[in-house]
Amino acid sequence: MQNKGLIKLFAILFGLVSLYQLSFTWFTNGVEDKAKMYAESKSDDGKEIANFERVYLDSVANKPVIDLGFAQFSYNDIKDKELNLGLDLKGGINAILQVSVKDILIGLSNDSKNPVFNEALAKATEAQKNSDKNFLDLFFNEFEKLSAGKVKLSDPSIFGNKSLRDKINFKLTDAEVKPIIEAEISGSINTAFEVLRSRIDKFGVTQPNIQRIGNSGRILIELPGAKDIDRVKKLLQSTAELQFWEVYSNQETANFFITANSIVENHLKAEAKEAGSDVDTTAAKTDLNDLLGEVSDSIANKQAANLFTVLTPSIPQSENQISSVIATAKVADTAMVNKYLAMKDVRAALPNEMKYAKFLWDAKSFTSTVSATNEAFELIHLYGIKSNREDVAPIEGDVIDDASQEYGQTSKPEVSMTMNATGTKQWGKMTTENVGKFVAVVLDNYVYTAPSVNTAITNGRTSISGGSMTVVEAQDIANVLKAGKLPAAAHIIQSEVVGPSLGQQAIDASLSSFGLALLIVLAWMIFYYGKAGVFANVALAANLLFIFGILTAFGAVLTLPGIAGIILTIGMAVDANVIIFERIKEELNTGKGLKAAIEYGFSYKGAFSAILDANVTSMLTGVILYVFGTGPVKGFAYTLMVGIVTSLFSAIFITRLLIDWYAGKGKLFTFNTGITKNWFTNIDVEFLKKRKIAYVISSILIIVSLGSLFSNGLNYGVDFVGGRSYVVKFDKTTSASDVSSTLKDVFGDAPEVKTYGEASQLKITTKYKIDEEGNHIDDEVQALLYTGLKSYISSDVSLDEFKPGYDGDKKVGIMSSIKVEPTIADDIKTAAGWAILGSLLVIFLYILFRFRKWQYSLGAVVALFHDVIIVIGIFSLFYKVLPFDMEIGQSFIAAILTVLGYSINDTVIVFDRIREFAGTHTSWKFSTVIDKALSTTLGRTINTSLTTLVVLIAIFLFGGDSIKGFMFALIVGIVVGTYSSLFIASPVLYDTVKKLDKTKK
Repeated sequence: MQNKGLIKLFAILFGLVSLYQLSFTWFTNGVEDKAKMYAESKSDDGKEIANFERVYLDSVANKPVIDLGFAQFSYNDIKDKELNLGLDLKGGINAILQVSVKDILIGLSNDSKNPVFNEALAKATEAQKNSDKNFLDLFFNEFEKLSAGKVKLSDPSIFGNKSLRDKINFKLTDAEVKPIIEAEISGSINTAFEVLRSRIDKFGVTQPNIQRIGNSGRILIELPGAKDIDRVKKLLQSTAELQFWEVYSNQETANFFITANSIVENHLKAEAKEAGSDVDTTAAKTDLNDLLGEVSDSIANKQAANLFTVLTPSIPQSENQISSVIATAKVADTAMVNKYLAMKDVRAALPNEMKYAKFLWDAKSFTSTVSATNEAFELIHLYGIKSNREDVAPIEGDVIDDASQEYGQTSKPEVSMTMNATGTKQWGKMTTENVGKFVAVVLDNYVYTAPSVNTAITNGRTSISGGSMTVVEAQDIANVLKAGKLPAAAHIIQSEVVGPSLGQQAIDASLSSFGLALLIVLAWMIFYYGKAGVFANVALAANLLFIFGILTAFGAVLTLPGIAGIILTIGMAVDANVIIFERIKEELNTGKGLKAAIEYGFSYKGAFSAILDANVTSMLTGVILYVFGTGPVKGFAYTLMVGIVTSLFSAIFITRLLIDWYAGKGKLFTFNTGITKNWFTNIDVEFLKKRKIAYVISSILIIVSLGSLFSNGLNYGVDFVGGRSYVVKFDKTTSASDVSSTLKDVFGDAPEVKTYGEASQLKITTKYKIDEEGNHIDDEVQALLYTGLKSYISSDVSLDEFKPGYDGDKKVGIMSSIKVEPTIADDIKTAAGWAILGSLLVIFLYILFRFRKWQYSLGAVVALFHDVIIVIGIFSLFYKVLPFDMEIGQSFIAAILTVLGYSINDTVIVFDRIREFAGTHTSWKFSTVIDKALSTTLGRTINTSLTTLVVLIAIFLFGGDSIKGFMFALIVGIVVGTYSSLFIASPVLYDTVKKLDKTKK
């Protein structure tokens, strides 16, 4: 092998870089373990633990936690470089939002009352339920039918209005208006994308992912690690509103808070008296002087005996203390404060001039430490907004022309913004009237800033600044200001929620299966190939290091199917070594010397040609999976593709370096052990004589499969038919049929309920109100599920505890959930069909390109069709019988495509040997060529298939419940694929080229 030194240097550098990249994950886990220990020492409540963890991590976010001598890294630095875990391993939410194009059209038409326009919208809405076309095209089609040329899109009552007069006039034809509306829709969706991205950035999860999906108006959002699922959903689906308000000062609200405190205290006393208990308010009472002390000292009191135990008002003692901040509270107490301030008696205590006041929280919390106990609390400021009867802000976000992050006169980050002519006039009026007072910038009912107005601002320019504002925060606010109000409602049409405890279970199960599979493979290679197996194992270990290093370096997200892809890659890496070692053994058996046999085994004419073809076909399958897949399927495809590349490098170069080094010592090197020495040698099976029996067996299997598909059907998952699916854990074994019967009374129709993994865990799937939109529907379904299951769970489990969320060791409740609306389910099903057909076409073309005869392609594709039908048929036959999830969804399609890749891998190895023998043994009949090719590769076929099967079975038995169906499909596929490569692909090839035999007789 040439350039050994260069390859050795590259391998060493590659390994060191991979170790360096992975070290950040190790360091990050260390810091987060400390944060978890700190949080658990402070509380045993899941929500509080999460808050304390965040406080701890925020405190070290920009402090050096690693000092390597030549470089220092903060927690934020190493967090950005760690290996990203997907939802199924970390918990969180994955959602696809549909921005309502219908609402955008209504907005562009200025809420048109034109009957043709509104009927076209209604018909397009109905048509979209059964169509994969986008809403805008459906609307244009319906409008064209209904208008019949009598009403134009440019009509003043539709799009020819004042808002669009610069772009559309009544003279324009429909054909001229359509591209203008398309551009407006695209711009609105871009705006929605920016607003959502700003919200997500503000939410504070690590490694969020947000992407536009083509021009469909759909936006993919992934928030691994997000725990407050309800807040995420509301954050994503609420319409953003940017507003400018006048605000009350703390001087104006001081007396109100003192009065409100007495009202709340009396109310709590009355409640306690009704409940038959006494409330000791002594500890909670504080005089006015105490209220003026340190905020954090007042916050430390936990007893909720009056308003001031959860809220510290800001009461100024001099003009210098007058501020727009009217009070402060712990973040954990904000819900309680809101409840108290909304009480009817408390609202009645507001002075007449303040009767429309509303209270809003700051957009950003801060940490404060109680001096006496050194305990840290997360606090947040409260503001009083001068609202009105209609609750309409004097200035709204549509007046912002531009906003950007800049640096102020003190070199601190700030946000500079420019308003349009209308906004300039309104802003000038507001600032003129409020010189010496305060105004607030509010987004989504959170106050971003409420500065004092020093002078009137009449040029339409102003800035937002704050002492603690970072560059990133300023950039986020600038994005929010530029984005302004969400142009239309966005609702979740597909979501997957995984609780953190289920994610931890998946990690534990994955590590167990991964470790077991790896040990079995390593042991088998040593048992079968002896010293050569040891070298293959070293290369395999390097291969795993390279895979994880690449995934970390490129910021890939590791999912449960991704781990399955890596483990499958182990089998493929072993396959490459097996092909090489078997070829070397063949050459040694012909009498060649060791070095010559090794040289030939690694050469293109030896094993490399077959390895290349097999891996290229697998890579093509991976590419198609990546293009058509989403979420976990994409993760599986990515790791599979990375694994193919690293496996090739490790098998061809690292194994070669080690073998050449050992062979150079002149020691005995046999590529087998005493036990396996004569295994699969001198095999001469006449496979083609058995092809008719194989055809009969395959025909029976295909007929039974097709019969089951027509009569029994398939168990389609929510991916393909729509619905909501929940994995619910109980504290004892629970009957699926009993739960289904109970929930029928709640949902109207009996949901599908089946055991999921352990006997105390059920998967519940329902289509209840799946066609209805809105976050409140999701809440309603979860509440109904909780109500229906109350008799099966402990009475002390609340609805909040039942929902997926904070608890990292959840014992009862929803562990994960999936929601898919019917519209996107149809799209997913269509994409899956194209993925399978695309794979078959690409494989057909590649085989044709490599082997130059269409008969090879035909034999390969017939075998693949055979494999797909039988695997699907087995799922149809047994999904009601076997005790694990056998749904047909995206993961199943990923399994089918993987089976195609593996099956063609086997077939290509045989075809490669057929091509070789046909070229070197020209006197042989073609039937003899095929039989000899199948016989000489039988050792490799069985060895590789058994190794891969052992790996898959280990994952199936010890991996997570969520991938058992996926693994079962792969196991069946490997068995059927191995069979078809021996008894279907090659016989079909032979039967289509019999004329070759005739010419040789």
